[in-house]
Amino acid sequence: MIQSIVRGGAAGAAGTTVLNAVTYADMALRGRPSSEVPAQVVDKITQDVGRPVPGSGDTRDNRLSGLGALSGIAVGCGTGAAVSLLRRAGVRMPWWLGGVVTGALAMAATDLPIARLGVSDPTTWSVKDWVSDAVPHLMYGLVTYGIVAASD
Repeated sequence: MIQSIVRGGAAGAAGTTVLNAVTYADMALRGRPSSEVPAQVVDKITQDVGRPVPGSGDTRDNRLSGLGALSGIAVGCGTGAAVSLLRRAGVRMPWWLGGVVTGALAMAATDLPIARLGVSDPTTWSVKDWVSDAVPHLMYGLVTYGIVAASD
């Protein structure tokens, strides 16, 4: 079981690298800024649990930005580990379907907290916003599940 967790975590790390590359390419092509949502989620969670991120001004903002990015890596690796464990338990799909499902799981793991914490309301997102979120997650899922499936 440990081997499946490690394999899935590594696959999730590879998928996260692809997600980030696709996101940064989109930013470069369209000239759009990076999202502040991950930092806002971290800020909200740390405030809610009574352990706010220390500092003020740019120092605090930079910490939140770093913690937001690290939380995305954690979600990517954790989703990869979970998918690997599910595959080990017998949940096997064609790579393309497994990739779509894996991407959807990762997207839900990020978008549901955004909505539940009131950081953003996905029901108000434009089509362009949804595409900017869905395409990188789809690429994440295809890479992550492809590696997990190939590792059997």
